[in-house]
Amino acid sequence: MRSQQRLDQIVGIGLVNLATLTWATNMVLGRWLRDDIGPLTLAAARFFIASLLFAPLLRRRPREERRLGQDRWLLLGMALSGVAVFTPVLYLGLRFTTAVNATLVNGFGPLVTGLLAALLIREPMSRRQFTGAVIGLAGVISLISGGSLIFWQAVHGNVGDLISLGAVALWGLYSILGRQVMRRRSALSTTALSVFLGLPPLLLAAAWEVQTFPVSVRPQLVLAVLYIGIAPAVIGFLSWNEGVRRLGSSGAMVFYNTLPLYGALLGRLFLDESIGPAHLIGGTLIIGGGLWASRGCD
Repeated sequence: MRSQQRLDQIVGIGLVNLATLTWATNMVLGRWLRDDIGPLTLAAARFFIASLLFAPLLRRRPREERRLGQDRWLLLGMALSGVAVFTPVLYLGLRFTTAVNATLVNGFGPLVTGLLAALLIREPMSRRQFTGAVIGLAGVISLISGGSLIFWQAVHGNVGDLISLGAVALWGLYSILGRQVMRRRSALSTTALSVFLGLPPLLLAAAWEVQTFPVSVRPQLVLAVLYIGIAPAVIGFLSWNEGVRRLGSSGAMVFYNTLPLYGALLGRLFLDESIGPAHLIGGTLIIGGGLWASRGCD
């Protein structure tokens, strides 16, 4: 029994890291496509493609997993918090604050999720998880500061930081709701149904956005959008939810801070961005904090 729990933890850790890795590629591509397609349109295209892939997969599941059933309100909450609202709120925050501030605020994700989980579903955040989250936050600070004190001059409070914190809370809520739903159904069913429910408002928002931000169609854009719809939206979301099922919402979120780490590594590989000692220290703290916290997962 103990060995099975440990295996679940190892698989769960691998899955949530796979999710954050795919989301890091999404961030790189999102920066690359920022002049060709609006954020709402990109999000709508991403989840439209994902829904086309989820539909045949879900059709093979038992009938009860294809229906909303008693989970309808929880699934709707997931759809609104993690699919339809999270991305627009994140981009809205970036209109009023810097990328540095937004990344730092996202570093509080594990702590915010642990607090919400304790308040909403009485899922305790162990001392190890709390310590690991704090270590991971220190790693994020080291990663984005580059070891320079000038970094702190860019950190200042504003409404954008509060909006970014709201986005973090929305993602934490998505993970917590998913934890509850997956007590009764598979990660595939949970992910697919939440995507289906969150897609209509995104399509409406995209229809409004393209009137002022028309899409610049080119072959590279089509290939990038197809990738975003397959890897970050399908593989990423499915891996994350399965990881949440195995580790719990707080246990999974301690690895959420690997996203900026993978972003830095991908930036080095594809954008020729530099990596210095501060990045290595930050990466070590992020990974070490996550592994330390995982020993306290349920």
